[in-house]
Amino acid sequence: MALVRTSAAVGLALAAAVTAGCSGSGSHSGSGSPSGSATSAASVGAGNAGATPAPTESNPPGDIPDNQVYVAYRPAGGFTGFTVKVPEGWARTGQGATTVFTDKLNTVRVTTATASAAPTASSVTNTVVPQLKAQVPKFAGPKATEVTRHAGRVVRLTYQGDSAKDPVTGKVVRDAFERYAFYRQGHEVDLTLSGPVNADNVDPWRIVSDSFAWR
Repeated sequence: MALVRTSAAVGLALAAAVTAGCSGSGSHSGSGSPSGSATSAASVGAGNAGATPAPTESNPPGDIPDNQVYVAYRPAGGFTGFTVKVPEGWARTGQGATTVFTDKLNTVRVTTATASAAPTASSVTNTVVPQLKAQVPKFAGPKATEVTRHAGRVVRLTYQGDSAKDPVTGKVVRDAFERYAFYRQGHEVDLTLSGPVNADNVDPWRIVSDSFAWR
């Protein structure tokens, strides 16, 4: 009888060990499941990495940087009795009495001419506006006013129009224009500043227009 009881006790001990082992295995499996979930989440995160928004531009298209440097432009030919500051590094082209400085979507245009009298808001509206309407695609919103710059009283004409089609992309940009007519002793200098309508170039254009000086 003692042998039977001993055998039974051993059998019970073995059964308990097996049960504990199974229980431990189940516990390990349960702890493995969160690990699997974490791996799955990491995989999903890695898969969405490409959906992260691209960094935004420090300056919107057409905005002239605040740290832009300006240099004095002095015409070498024709009427040379003035100077005006233009953004450094911009591409320069010239044709006849007109010199143009461009960079991306912005332009500074300087044109000299002879004139018998100083321009007025009325004369610019009656003479210049019709000419621009025939030259500028979708010309709109002209407004001529007299303003003060360092050079004195000048006529400023503001308007909008479409840019020329980009030769590479074919894109057309809606531009805003500021045209300043400076006059002195039979000479007129027209300074036209243009860039995209939504660009914030108020300060750069003020720097350029205020820099104009007769020599």
